[in-house]
Amino acid sequence: MGIKRRHWALAAASLALLAATGCDGTSDAPAAGPTAAPSTSTSAARSVARVCARPAAGPAKAPAGAVTVDPAKVGDLAAKTKNNPPNTTFWLRPGKHRLDPDRYAQVIPKKGDRYLGAPGAVLDGRKTNQYAFAGTAEGVTIGYLTVQGFVPPQNEGVVNHDSADGWVIEHSTIQNNLGAGLMAGARQQVRGNCLRANGQYGMNAYKGSGRISGLVVEGNEIVGNNTGDWERRQQGCGCTGGIKFWAVDGADVRGNWVHDNRGPGLWADTNNNDFRIEDNVLEANDGAALIYETSYNAVIRNNTIRRNNWVEGRRYADSGDNFPYATVYLSESGGEPRIRARTDKIEIYGNVLENNWSGITLWENADRFCNSPANTSSGDCTLLVKNTGRCAEPAIAKAPLYADCRWKTQRVDIHGNRFVLDTSVVKCTEKCDRMAVLANYGTYPDWSPYQGEKVAEAITHKQDNRWHDNVYLGPWKFVAYDPSRVLDFEQWQGTDYRQDAGSTLDPRAGG
Repeated sequence: MGIKRRHWALAAASLALLAATGCDGTSDAPAAGPTAAPSTSTSAARSVARVCARPAAGPAKAPAGAVTVDPAKVGDLAAKTKNNPPNTTFWLRPGKHRLDPDRYAQVIPKKGDRYLGAPGAVLDGRKTNQYAFAGTAEGVTIGYLTVQGFVPPQNEGVVNHDSADGWVIEHSTIQNNLGAGLMAGARQQVRGNCLRANGQYGMNAYKGSGRISGLVVEGNEIVGNNTGDWERRQQGCGCTGGIKFWAVDGADVRGNWVHDNRGPGLWADTNNNDFRIEDNVLEANDGAALIYETSYNAVIRNNTIRRNNWVEGRRYADSGDNFPYATVYLSESGGEPRIRARTDKIEIYGNVLENNWSGITLWENADRFCNSPANTSSGDCTLLVKNTGRCAEPAIAKAPLYADCRWKTQRVDIHGNRFVLDTSVVKCTEKCDRMAVLANYGTYPDWSPYQGEKVAEAITHKQDNRWHDNVYLGPWKFVAYDPSRVLDFEQWQGTDYRQDAGSTLDPRAGG
């Protein structure tokens, strides 16, 4: 992503984070104590999903026709699943349920199976089992259940390990696991869950073959994930955050509280398309609130975004890096009418961004394109080129491949947002006040047709990227073309760049 991958927070910062959210990262029991609620300065915040502090209670009695699962019998859940037909409802009694003491012991649901936890029902992997629910059965439901203590390998998940389609995961607490709390398949519904203190991701929306479509992520609290600090362990892996999305074609991400994650809050990476990210509260994540990378067509609206990127933005600034690391970061992503979606651009509007480390950066790496060694999405090409091998010289140097072989930051419309910055709150004096549209000078590889300033010129002046009708409070600065061009508001609006028509700036009112 971008020029370079991010470095994540220090371990000490994570311990403080977990203490604040009622998790210690090591307990076998469900974490106790309420999470810190956000302030109620906006209407979005007043309806925030405080799921971890107030989990919904499951049925106190077994539903009619349900198979009862006994926590006193080790392996009872997996055994009864195996011995019952599809479309069975299982009711887990209160208590700590365990699988057989083998790393590969797991529950393999059948089509349409439903797993409902009574109040106090916990499925505990005891730091022995890798996976909780796996297999390829469609239409499985998991509700009102705490799932914890599982130890999947890196990039793998505990719930819906095999990314089966049509699952519903609702009103559950998935916490203190390694890897990802859950994976995602097509038409998956993830509603009202607490995804907390998992070692890598709260959710990894990744499918080994094919694309994920029709994903709904609604009303969840996603907090304190990436306790394993993976980016520090594997610098440049790009493998951390609250939720990571890969090749998802159609997602509604709404009404979630995404906070205090190490690294970014939400990260859509590589050929995602048709996202609606709305009515969320994204706050106090160590890195960006939202990264949309090498992806297409999205609406990002009516979100409350505050106090993000303090750790990572400050680290880069302290190192002398002048790149505008932002809280909303679009990297080689834009609107593309040829790819079917509910919009043909990226529209960012109606959001409140308050006291983050910088604002919105639109970036395009001149050296990153299909078949380039600089493409960190190794082996992937744009959605416009089916035969990756075509993106090579000499054909790439002329139409249509010249345009179609690269992910472009284009058709981005940023309007009707409120950007607030009080440097006394963020505790910064410089480099935390940027809004930017820029690229690097193309140099690599030697056969690249994008060398020089071609991409910087295109993203800044020719690809229909617009800010307009926004409100700025605080000492904002603006970056265009490359990191060295730092502009004031008058220059940003002037004839060279023509940005933020109809917008207002009050540099004295940063509170």
